[in-house]
Amino acid sequence: MKSFDSLYQELLEIDATRPEHSGTAELLSGGVHAIGKKLVEEAAEVWMAAEHESDEQLALEVSQLLYYAQLMLVARKVPMQRVEEVL
Repeated sequence: MKSFDSLYQELLEIDATRPEHSGTAELLSGGVHAIGKKLVEEAAEVWMAAEHESDEQLALEVSQLLYYAQLMLVARKVPMQRVEEVL
């Protein structure tokens, strides 16, 4: 099981190393546009899961939304501390 913080650290590491055959590294290479498309898609899936799916499916969709939100921060080089300052 990952925590919010450990996921963010993992994404920073992938950004720094860009491992071959990594979907995350590929998205980072695609930039804000590629990540943004996935972020919007996942937001819609969260909404649909909340309306029509189980709690487990909703949790899965939210986890994916958080992943893409963090990935966007990494792509833009915005530290998590900036987000925490405005929470």
